[in-house]
Amino acid sequence: MLLCSLRATLLISLVVLTEAGQPRSRGRGSRWWNLAYSVEVSNLVVDYQRTNSVSGRGVAPPLTLRKKQRRLVRDNPGAMAAISRGVRLAISECKHQFRKRRWNCPTAEYPRGRNIFGKIVQRGCRETAFLYAITSAGVTHAMARACREGLISSCSCDYKRRGPSGLDWEWGGCSDNIDFGSKFSRQFVDAAERGKDLRFTMNLHNNEAGRTHVSAGMRRQCKCHGMSGSCTVQTCWMQLPPFRAVGDGLKDRFDGASRVLVTNRGNVRRRALLKPYHPEHKPPSKKDLVYFESSPDFCFPDSSLGHVGTGGRVCNVTSIGVDGCDLMCCGRGYKSEYREETYRCNCTFHWCCQVECRTCKTRKLVHSCL
Repeated sequence: MLLCSLRATLLISLVVLTEAGQPRSRGRGSRWWNLAYSVEVSNLVVDYQRTNSVSGRGVAPPLTLRKKQRRLVRDNPGAMAAISRGVRLAISECKHQFRKRRWNCPTAEYPRGRNIFGKIVQRGCRETAFLYAITSAGVTHAMARACREGLISSCSCDYKRRGPSGLDWEWGGCSDNIDFGSKFSRQFVDAAERGKDLRFTMNLHNNEAGRTHVSAGMRRQCKCHGMSGSCTVQTCWMQLPPFRAVGDGLKDRFDGASRVLVTNRGNVRRRALLKPYHPEHKPPSKKDLVYFESSPDFCFPDSSLGHVGTGGRVCNVTSIGVDGCDLMCCGRGYKSEYREETYRCNCTFHWCCQVECRTCKTRKLVHSCL
């Protein structure tokens, strides 16, 4: 009896030690990304698109959110729909930026609690860095725009003047509220992270990099006023950059991402924690993406990452870049075949106001990886 009790105690101790040694929160900080595919939130987004008005009241925040995240959503009616729009914006941009790469930002509508990007978010590689940055940027962008459009009851247009007016223009109009968007994104997105290790620091840095790219892209937009169409004076306001420009900037930082180490595990100030993996490299800036683990090659299916490999992917036989058949197919070769495609042709304009087109077909030579 005593022997059985000792064995049971030893077994429990081993289980506890094993679980304690595992990073239980790996990837958990990104579960809020699933708001992009939440049924209730999707209904709010559709309601906004139809009526240009959404309150967000009456929809409980998903339990996959952290306690602080749920409180932020409750305190800012309309925020949940804006967050969902921001994540969808980020997903679309990620797929565009990596459409010609081996890793092409695959997503899946997983059950609640699993990440829409799969297990790649459990790795500390460049791809994870980009995902954190682009989703943080998406929330910042969507929240700043939602404030201007009056979709969130706790914020409105930004009426602050960004410096003195010019000789032929003056501040006015309704600016995108980048200050509120950045602040909300910092509170909501960063609240998902736990710990003080390198992964925690990496995620927070990349979150901030995404927000920085949005705020740095703010531009002055003006409207002319005057008699008979003249532009004697202009009214100007600050406008968000197109999200494509944000994605382009982050993609450039992905290609030049900095590999980092942690300098002091006891210091909670994340900027002080990061140092270059290679001592001769300069420290990462606020706009740089950081990572600490090499990326997989993504050539073959890998269930541990949720990646299906590059088999069947279309490649460019004349390119020597990453979209070329040599690199995309990982040396396995490719097959070529003609595919029939349809397109609109012979379009004519009929007064008023209709365009009629014929449907034409063409055969196109397509190369795909074996």
